[in-house]
Amino acid sequence: MYFAVIVYALAMTIANLSVATFGPAVSPINAFVLIGLDLALRDWLHVRLKVWQMGALIVATGVMTYVLNPAAGMIAIASAAAFTSAAVVDWSVFAKLRGSWLFRANGSNVAGAAVDSLLFPTIAFGALMPHIVLAQFVAKVAGGAVWAWIIKKILK
Repeated sequence: MYFAVIVYALAMTIANLSVATFGPAVSPINAFVLIGLDLALRDWLHVRLKVWQMGALIVATGVMTYVLNPAAGMIAIASAAAFTSAAVVDWSVFAKLRGSWLFRANGSNVAGAAVDSLLFPTIAFGALMPHIVLAQFVAKVAGGAVWAWIIKKILK
């Protein structure tokens, strides 16, 4: 479980720092590779951590982003706000869905990805960018599905 927590925190921090460095153009790539991983790991961690522990992990990664690159302050704030909101939605949907972990993870990832994809770029860059929102959403859902399958096979 410690490995999953570390990977979760690193993936989110690397995603934040890369957006701060390269701008919104890197968002869809991050969404598939790193945020898809975070969405799937969040569901895996949800059944293993207490709610306050998951909240603390989300906040800690935002703080870590800011500490590593203070110029990324708005990115860290946007990330913490988007991830916290997405986590609440993801958790709510995950808790209500029935079926296998994989079905629940993918179903809740769609809801979490929608919230995260809308909030993050809007807060981070101060404007609604529909093309970035849509690209991020598609990439997060696809990446989340791939990572959920991998996590199911590896971490069980």
